[in-house]
Amino acid sequence: MNPHSEPSKRTGDSKPATTSSDSSSPSPSNSPRPPKPSAPANPPSADGPSRRIARTGPTDPAGTAEPAGPTGPANTTNTTNPSALSHPAYIAGSPTSSDPSHSTTPADAATAPSADAQVTLRSPAELADALPYLLGFYPDDSVVMVALHGERGRFGGRVRLGIPTDRAHWPDVADQLADCLISAGQERDERPAAIIVYLCQEPTAGESGKDVKDRLRPLAQRLRTACGALDVPVLEALCLSNGRFWSYCCPDFRCCPAEGTPLVMPGTSVMAAAAAYAGMQVRGSLKEMEARLRPRTGPRAAEQEKVLDTAAGALVPRMLRRDGAAAVRRDTLKLAGAMIHRFRQDTPSGSNRARDACDDALITDAEAADLILGLQDRVTRDRAAEWMDGSAAAPALRLWRALARRCAGGYAEHAVAPLTLAGWVCWSTEDGPSARVALSCALAIDPDYTFAQLLHHAINEGLDPEPLRRCLREQHREAVAATEVPASSTAPAAKETPRPTKRPGQTRPGPAGRPRGPRGTTGPGSRTTDGRSRRRAGRDGDRSRR
Repeated sequence: MNPHSEPSKRTGDSKPATTSSDSSSPSPSNSPRPPKPSAPANPPSADGPSRRIARTGPTDPAGTAEPAGPTGPANTTNTTNPSALSHPAYIAGSPTSSDPSHSTTPADAATAPSADAQVTLRSPAELADALPYLLGFYPDDSVVMVALHGERGRFGGRVRLGIPTDRAHWPDVADQLADCLISAGQERDERPAAIIVYLCQEPTAGESGKDVKDRLRPLAQRLRTACGALDVPVLEALCLSNGRFWSYCCPDFRCCPAEGTPLVMPGTSVMAAAAAYAGMQVRGSLKEMEARLRPRTGPRAAEQEKVLDTAAGALVPRMLRRDGAAAVRRDTLKLAGAMIHRFRQDTPSGSNRARDACDDALITDAEAADLILGLQDRVTRDRAAEWMDGSAAAPALRLWRALARRCAGGYAEHAVAPLTLAGWVCWSTEDGPSARVALSCALAIDPDYTFAQLLHHAINEGLDPEPLRRCLREQHREAVAATEVPASSTAPAAKETPRPTKRPGQTRPGPAGRPRGPRGTTGPGSRTTDGRSRRRAGRDGDRSRR
């Protein structure tokens, strides 16, 4: 389970949206619906504050979840929920509804940096459509929890975790996720008022979307119980599978049929329009993003592994030479700069798969092997991180991805360095979702890789990458200055070396019987090594006789 979380960041509430007490149809339209019978209350919240469930933490060794949070293209939700968890008593300040059976809780959202832009989500269909825009990608095989803040239900922190294959882990994972999301809000003095739960998984062979919904129902119920134990209600729990969605909270077949509700066509919803207006984009599914970083397989992988073996055998004698490490660093950085220039001159087009194939063709197996092995050095990797903005950022990102795909076979662990560099470039260029995916792939290979840990933590905390960029720019200037100083310092030395030869008499001893000046004198009279000194000595003697 790889974490793909986003940092929590406090944002102000936008203007209130219009309230509604009706449920929407599967389409974005909001036609009125007749009242619906109430559903039974959720056990953890039926009798006021519930007993806190002891948490032992997830036992799935594949990964962990971390808190998340800046608002996505929209952070307003207005969802229907017939259960007791959606009762206004659980959300401070929420308007009461005359229809307690299937009431709605209005909320606002900012779709762009401006606080005036709003998107109001009024139905489970709109909530399901908003998920890819909240994360920046479609989360395959994942459980996603989104926090709602304030009386208007403003979107806040979010966590994503791969669904454990072992059902025995579900209770611990549910407790961990609920505690992680709620405690993250408390640390920022913004305890969630409610939570939205998404379960996303595609059916396996011989399975339908409804089968997936039924199979994941215990996990959804356990998540609702874990949040209720912490006094935070789950306002809606949705299952997304095979192009349809199901609600675990609404028992009414009139709005949530048993066969599921089709998702809206991509790009046709209000959320899609708001995201396009805000300049946001969905980068495909999580599997597609990870495929761009996954090592190649097949005959080409075998050939690359052989070249890596050859390059590693040649690298060891070079490193054992005097100043061999410095020479390898210079050669690696020089080759990386040449590759970035080559990638910049040839920009492919088409789908991601076609562009990656073109990038793979731009670098030979030998060049890839030298770069992969050279980047294992920490100093070389830090210097390579200087290609993180400007015109070098895009070709550098393509190069790091191509190198990660070349770490085949027994060299899979060597992909941590290029994966971390790819995550750094993505974060530096304000592509948070891609940065999280790359860093998560790196940490999945080596959880103790310090550079990836620091970057992943910084992204989750919502830090600004500019201070690190300034440090790297200063490091680059110092490195350039260090290479220029020896050249400038040797030139004056070459001009000064002939100077002592202009006065050879200073090093030539005089005859033994030649008169000398008084012992200890410092005037010209003490110099008796050439004719000029003798004349001065004679004049001094004349003065003494006078």
